[in-house]
Amino acid sequence: MPVAIFLPIFGELAEPRLVADLAAEAEDAGWDGVFVWDHMLYREPVSEIADPWITLAAIAMATERVRIGPMVTPLPRRRPQKLARETMSLDRLSGGRLTLGIGLGGDPGGELTAFGEELDAPKRGRMLDEGLQLLVDLWSGENVLHRGEHYVAEDAQLHPVALQEPRIPIWIGARHGFTRPLQRAARYEGLFPVNVAQPAQLTEVLGEVNEHHISDGPYDVMIARPAIEAELASVWFDAGATWWAAGFDPFTVDAAQVRTAIANRPS
Repeated sequence: MPVAIFLPIFGELAEPRLVADLAAEAEDAGWDGVFVWDHMLYREPVSEIADPWITLAAIAMATERVRIGPMVTPLPRRRPQKLARETMSLDRLSGGRLTLGIGLGGDPGGELTAFGEELDAPKRGRMLDEGLQLLVDLWSGENVLHRGEHYVAEDAQLHPVALQEPRIPIWIGARHGFTRPLQRAARYEGLFPVNVAQPAQLTEVLGEVNEHHISDGPYDVMIARPAIEAELASVWFDAGATWWAAGFDPFTVDAAQVRTAIANRPS
């Protein structure tokens, strides 16, 4: 089963060149993916944060095989048209290796509050659903006419389109215990479950997703666990995960920890 490195690009890892070097090392060591966090601000003492899109572009140029992407980007604090353009370009730059993690987002470190973003969770949920539909429509390369509650596209057409067909896969971030995000995740290509600490919880989450999943295509589920748990990765695959990702403490992560994890890839 595929395994990934999942990096909070904070502190020492706020240097895109360094993260690109680590991604290349992970690829050489046989890892299958390198994914990054997406934050504007974060809780103290984190103060140094890299832009995920610049960092992912650097990773794309430093690697040839691993899948890449943000886990997850909060669409309600993004403009769907800007995200569509970025993802289409990044998919082409990477040779069709982008997986787009998308979620509702939150306010850790006040990253919504500080910039006057929407704080009401139900409203952000409506923004997320509308934004996802607009994003997918813009990816098509066709003329898009959209006049919704939150977004407008007046006969807009974006080119060049992404390399992947039928589209860039979308994995939805969803917290254990919340039904609506899991129903949303069932409509796309994958799930990134949050706050799932035990394999039995993952099985429970997937039961809810499967009730609403109607596509016959493949469906991915990536579980992120501390890198030190690499030897336990198989229990998560048994519970329904299709990807296992080595995660790191956002307050203490450094290159040495990442290199240790890279050297201890689950077999």
